Amino acid sequence: MEDKLDFSLPEKRRKGSAAGKISVLLLLIVLALTAANLFIKQGGPSPEGSGGALSPEQTKELAAKLAQRNLYGRAAEVWQDYLKSENLSDTERAKALFQTGTLLEKAGSYAEAIEYYYRSEATAALAELSSQISTHLKECFERLGKFSALRYELMDRTSVAGKSQAGGKIVAEIGPEKITEADLDAIIEGSIDNQLSQWKAFMSDEQVNQQKQKMLEQFKSPQAKQQSLQSWLAQEVLYRQALEEQLSEKEDVKKVLAEQARGVLSQHLMNQQLAAKINLTESDLQTYYSANKGEYIEPAGAKISHILVEQEQQAKDLIARIKGGEDFAKLAKEVSKDEATKETGGGISTDVVKGAHVTGIGQAAELNDNIFATAAGSVVAEPFQTEKGWEIVRVEQKQPERQKAFDEVREQVMSTLLGQKRQEVQQQYIEQMMNKYNVIIHSSALTGAGEGQTGDTK
Repeated sequence: MEDKLDFSLPEKRRKGSAAGKISVLLLLIVLALTAANLFIKQGGPSPEGSGGALSPEQTKELAAKLAQRNLYGRAAEVWQDYLKSENLSDTERAKALFQTGTLLEKAGSYAEAIEYYYRSEATAALAELSSQISTHLKECFERLGKFSALRYELMDRTSVAGKSQAGGKIVAEIGPEKITEADLDAIIEGSIDNQLSQWKAFMSDEQVNQQKQKMLEQFKSPQAKQQSLQSWLAQEVLYRQALEEQLSEKEDVKKVLAEQARGVLSQHLMNQQLAAKINLTESDLQTYYSANKGEYIEPAGAKISHILVEQEQQAKDLIARIKGGEDFAKLAKEVSKDEATKETGGGISTDVVKGAHVTGIGQAAELNDNIFATAAGSVVAEPFQTEKGWEIVRVEQKQPERQKAFDEVREQVMSTLLGQKRQEVQQQYIEQMMNKYNVIIHSSALTGAGEGQTGDTK
């Protein structure tokens, strides 16, 4: 006989049943454990550092793998994790610091890389790394454009004593404050950086550094450094006195500072636009040069010597004697009235340019023409009268007109093209800003035009 299905409801359990309470408690424990497990898997706190769960060897392998994938910054961070490992010898630590430095250098963090190279040397002086560190430091300082610091770095590294004394000489004192030679060089370099700031926006780092090195050459002599030091000291003591007198709190000074801030900020904004919109390639420079070759022609030139006398007849007699075989330089020393050139045989150091002023003689178009009509090694056939007297001229050398090669004028081409592009970008951006801020110029109000002539421009 088949069992019948029982559709009756079970009896309700009594409230406060011990079994029910235990079931609920167990259920809550299970849920809590499940949630904790999910939290750990999906986003819970991980061990400190990206290599916290790895052994030192595994950490090194991970760093190497990241470096192979050109993830230099991340690889450097993993090496930093490795450096936290306990029981590393000084040699192992120095090598790890060096590896970190090379990766930071590749990542473009040059200042931080320098710090790690220094840390490596301080930890252990390893002969196998010494020359490599010197090379890397030189590259980092050059990349940063810190040429004065590089010079002192090289001086320290090549000194016999091996002590860090280069640049430590005191060149000035302001009360208890000592100004060292390195400080002065940093001041000069900072001033040059400020001058170059307007060009950095659209010049490569290499171009900026090349220009900076040229400018630094002007400050190599003791006289130039002395002048820079005196100028800086004068400005510094005046600045300190102005702060002491709280001049910056005066209303008229505040207005000047605010106006200067407007100029600085607007210039930096424009520099950003120039950097974003001007990108001259080598092809651009070549194209401009080819289209404007006529602007890069070196005119014909000549090197001359002269004898200055007072009388026309004396000049003609001297020309005859020279044509007869007498030595031009000897005659110049004997009779020339030009004290500046007679002792050198009448030689004029500056070349004569065709169609231009004749240096040492004066403005004489006819003389200029005759110089270029006379063969090198010959005397101009007739003497020429100037405000100084009568001139006898010998043409020593002649150079024909010459087309300058692109490599000779590349910087000049770049400067010209940059100027043109800069003007275009500035004009377009200013017009864009004028429209954005709804600027209207009432020209009629400025010119005093009558009613009905608005002349407004936007």
